[in-house]
Amino acid sequence: MKLNQELHYRLGVASRAIAAILGGYGVTALATALLAVILPMVRIDAVLTATLLSFTVYTCAVLWVFAARSAFRAWIGIVLPAAILGLGLLAQRSFA
Repeated sequence: MKLNQELHYRLGVASRAIAAILGGYGVTALATALLAVILPMVRIDAVLTATLLSFTVYTCAVLWVFAARSAFRAWIGIVLPAAILGLGLLAQRSFA
């Protein structure tokens, strides 16, 4: 019984680590791309601002993953914003 609980705990931590590393990167990349396109400034300033904000986005994504109540909620908290940001980026590109 103890081995099963320990394995469950370790798999949960591994899942959260993967969500933080890969999912956080994906959310950050999508947020940076969307911000670089929609910020109302000169293109180079928009890209620089979006890139600087990406550090904050990634930090918040990692904090969210490890603060969530379960690994499932952590994944939902990464996948849902990624989907919204991806749709926003697609919508912006279709209107441009």
